Amino acid sequence: MSHTAYIGVGTNLGDRIANFRTAVERVGEIEDTRVTRQSSLYESEPIGKARNWFLNGVLEITTELDAKAMLKQLQKIEAGMGRKKSKAKASVSRIIDLDILLFDGQVIASRTLKVPHPELPNRRFVLLPLSELAPALKHPVSAETISTLSVTTPDKTRVMLFKT
Repeated sequence: MSHTAYIGVGTNLGDRIANFRTAVERVGEIEDTRVTRQSSLYESEPIGKARNWFLNGVLEITTELDAKAMLKQLQKIEAGMGRKKSKAKASVSRIIDLDILLFDGQVIASRTLKVPHPELPNRRFVLLPLSELAPALKHPVSAETISTLSVTTPDKTRVMLFKT
C-alpha cells in the first residue's frame, strides 16, 4: 500500500546546503520510497541553545513503508550523516534533523513516534515550506488547513525564503 508523507528537513551545522542536499538524496534512496516534491529552502533564526541559523524545508514522499519503518530509515540517515543521539528538542544545533510531519491522514501516538508531529502547529519553519507544497491539506487532529495554521501559528520567529 502506497503512503504519502511529509518530512521536515533541518540543518544548522557545517555546510547547510550540502547537508540538506545529502539528506534529500538519501531519503530518495530508501527502498520503496520516492521524493515526489521538495519545498523551497527557508532560513530560520535559532531558538533555545542553538546559535546558528537553520536551513529548513519539507519533502513530500511516497512510500510503501509504514510510519514506524520510515522513522527507522530517517534515523539511520541522521546517524550516517553524523547526528548524535540526543533527547534535545529543536532548541539545539544539529547537522541534520529529519521529522515525519504527516503520514497520510494518520494519527499515531506511540512511545517512539507521534504523527502528526506534535509541534507542527507551533513551528513556522515547518509550516511555511509545508504550506508551499500542500496548503489545502488538513491537519488530522485540528482539521485546519496547513495554510491556515501557517498564518495562525503563535510562533513569531523569523523565517525567510533562502536565496542560494
